Amino acid sequence: MNIAALIITADPATADALLRLAAAADAHAEVAPGPGEARAAWTWPALVLVGADAAGDVASAGLPRRGGVVLVAGATTPEAYQAAVRIGAQDVAVLPDHEQWLIDAFAAASEPDAGRATTLCVVGSRGGVGASVLSAALGLAAAGSGLRTLLVDADPLGGGVDLMLGLEGHEGARWPDLAERHGRLNAATLRDTLPSSGDLSVLSWRRGESVPIADAAVVSLLDAAARGYDLVIADVPRFPGDIGRAALRTADVTFLLVPAEVRATVAADGLAAALRRDTPDLRLVVQGPSPGGLTPGAVTQALGLPVVGVYERDRRLPAAIEEGGLARACRRGPLADFCARLLADLALQPYAYREEAA
Repeated sequence: MNIAALIITADPATADALLRLAAAADAHAEVAPGPGEARAAWTWPALVLVGADAAGDVASAGLPRRGGVVLVAGATTPEAYQAAVRIGAQDVAVLPDHEQWLIDAFAAASEPDAGRATTLCVVGSRGGVGASVLSAALGLAAAGSGLRTLLVDADPLGGGVDLMLGLEGHEGARWPDLAERHGRLNAATLRDTLPSSGDLSVLSWRRGESVPIADAAVVSLLDAAARGYDLVIADVPRFPGDIGRAALRTADVTFLLVPAEVRATVAADGLAAALRRDTPDLRLVVQGPSPGGLTPGAVTQALGLPVVGVYERDRRLPAAIEEGGLARACRRGPLADFCARLLADLALQPYAYREEAA
């Protein structure tokens, strides 16, 4: 039975309120007026909500104990807690006070626990080094290999990664549309909302003046992304801001892209110290060629960071970006080869396989 939640109540007002909250969470819920009608479905859904009006009948029905049971009451009275104990409920929710908690519970019940995405951040040691290009190329390579991938643009003043990928005209939500979002967001809803091309989705910005994004919205979106994708890649500016710092704190790995240049290497040393305050695993990517003969080994030794690889700047890419042809240009060349090696080293597992194993 493919339902996320079972609601047991004969009270129309309680049933209507809970069905409304389930709809807000994009969760499929069914209502049973009593334990007799609920018995066949009792063990199926992740969440069972028992109205206070039905608690006595449920307690005496001899239903097996199970997790995920919540008593829904009108107030937190001693009688409500006693009823919760009798039916084996783990929580008591009060309407309307706990509506957001119930929405989050519905959303959690509607999604299989198939693990969380790997989250990567990419930061450049100086402006124009190509961190956004590397982020986009990684996203294209990952999506091309069958990984459900989200590319997050954490720079409101960066011009938009959707423009770089030629997705600026695609329908879908951008950061400003989600600026006040809070609470648990259904991962499938997020995927359906964002602009995408194949297995690559993009969370970017609208043209014009940037809109402040609430901290709760950032947390909600990054959490939904981790639940709904195989790989999340955040393009983070050198001065991260609230969104960039939130992404860095959720990252499994952060890549610091440094060109083989003396000044960029010196800048990277200070930037690395700042990044370490927010990200647990910082690794180095070196970009050549060097204009002055500085070797990747010298850059690595100067920074003292683990290096994941080196690639040569592809002179075709600036023109490809201007023409909206980055996806085509990234099918081959030194950057494409580097991305393929990096993703192979990460050994990511597609969502479908994680879902089957859960």
